[in-house]
Amino acid sequence: MITYIKITVKTGFKPGSTRYNMKIKRILIANRGEIAVRIMKTAGRLNIETVAVRTAVEPDAMYLSYADKVYDNTEETSEIPVFLDIEKLIRIAIETKSDAVHPGYGFLAENAYFAQKCTENKIVFIGPSPDSIFKMGNKTIARRIAMASNIPMAMGSEGNIGNEEEAVAIAGKIGYPVIIKAASGGGGRGMRIVRKAEEMDKMFIIASKEAEKAFNDPSVFIEKYIENPKHIEFQILGDTKGNVIHLGERECSIQRKHQKLLEEAPSSALNEKLRAEMGNIAVRIAKAVNYHSSGTVEFLLDSDKNYYFMEMNTRIQVEHTVTEIITGIDLIEQQIRIADGEALKFKQEDIKLNGWAIECRINAEDVQSGFAPDPGKIESLSLPSGANIRIDTGIREGSVIAANFDSMIAKLIVSGSSRKDAIKNCKMALDKVWIKGTKTTLPFFRMLIRHPKFLNGDFTTAFIEKDLDQFFYNSEYEEMLAAWLATKLFTEENLADDSINVDFENGKEMSPWLLNKRINQF
Repeated sequence: MITYIKITVKTGFKPGSTRYNMKIKRILIANRGEIAVRIMKTAGRLNIETVAVRTAVEPDAMYLSYADKVYDNTEETSEIPVFLDIEKLIRIAIETKSDAVHPGYGFLAENAYFAQKCTENKIVFIGPSPDSIFKMGNKTIARRIAMASNIPMAMGSEGNIGNEEEAVAIAGKIGYPVIIKAASGGGGRGMRIVRKAEEMDKMFIIASKEAEKAFNDPSVFIEKYIENPKHIEFQILGDTKGNVIHLGERECSIQRKHQKLLEEAPSSALNEKLRAEMGNIAVRIAKAVNYHSSGTVEFLLDSDKNYYFMEMNTRIQVEHTVTEIITGIDLIEQQIRIADGEALKFKQEDIKLNGWAIECRINAEDVQSGFAPDPGKIESLSLPSGANIRIDTGIREGSVIAANFDSMIAKLIVSGSSRKDAIKNCKMALDKVWIKGTKTTLPFFRMLIRHPKFLNGDFTTAFIEKDLDQFFYNSEYEEMLAAWLATKLFTEENLADDSINVDFENGKEMSPWLLNKRINQF
């Protein structure tokens, strides 16, 4: 039995505003959190209804208030979480009369079977074709396609590795260090660096078991490990008519254990010539699999500016925001329009990169404990606003960061006319963020944005492991500020107590309002 909860639309569409003549009228959002809110905002502007799924883990989640209709799944007893339950999501889409499904990122966003099931049930999958997802999702198939298209790649195995002995033989040919990668994986899982033959047996088993646990596929392959590269990715858009363009690159080298923490666009490592060359390669890869929708082609860039194709992500990325800022193009809107059958309205020569943008992923994590998740309730939350600031979040005061889902609190996206200007604006914006209730990555970003190597753009994917001696920012006024805040908070909490209302200057009683005024003068 479906339970609908009608909620006021907060996506910006107003009666009488421009209506778009689209075939898609209602979208089931097969996701949660900030990406669900992000999709709903654009859908509302396009006058498309959205359906959200309410879970028992987050029955009062913020994203539900942005949907037109909510499917109540709080009494579900299945062991499979709803956002991973393909049959259940298809059933919800049919019962809610949704024309399309948007998978967001994570969960089933890159699941070819899910896309196929949508197609079989005459539901539009807002993403690429099942065939493209499968070919690019399997890294060994993607490598073969890239090799056939003469795309630069690191040396490695042509296919999956069957056992440790075969791995040792291949590594001996291409030379150590090598990296073992999950064939069906991503996000740093099922990856291990091997620096000598004696480590291969152990690392092969660990990588294979991790791949099986994470992706239900133990298959792995081997590549030459590129020491201290930059991680550069290109945003591409393709339509169902065969048109493919790129929207420039994103710098994603600030990461820990292959998990991105901060992204910026464009990258200070690329000049116009290299940008055009790598962008054209990204387009060639997309065309090789008849790609349509939004996608990302990822490269490693070594110190000599040699680049190597790494993989393609067949979905919208967490960091798509910085590309939107510098191009002025709504990537979610383009996904929906492409899925609706429209041709791209842009040609490559129409794409101009204006200014600079930086995204900080503010997560509920303890940076001092190796960025370990720190789930809990957000007791208070203050996020900045302004002409150069964009906040994407699915969290508000009172929200709970559940251990069941990712630890993201908000994405702080800051822009500027140049990289220097964007960094200055980002520094000021970070200092205005206040979150109480869980530990966050804010101390790390406040340190990072002031680090000399970051300021110079002189960093690689090894930055955190090799260049940092601390994970937080130490201000010269930190002790003074801490004492002031402690005094202020203590006094505010006790203003209701008459025994505290004393004039510290002459010992006379003072009203709570005057006392508060005195304190705020500090």
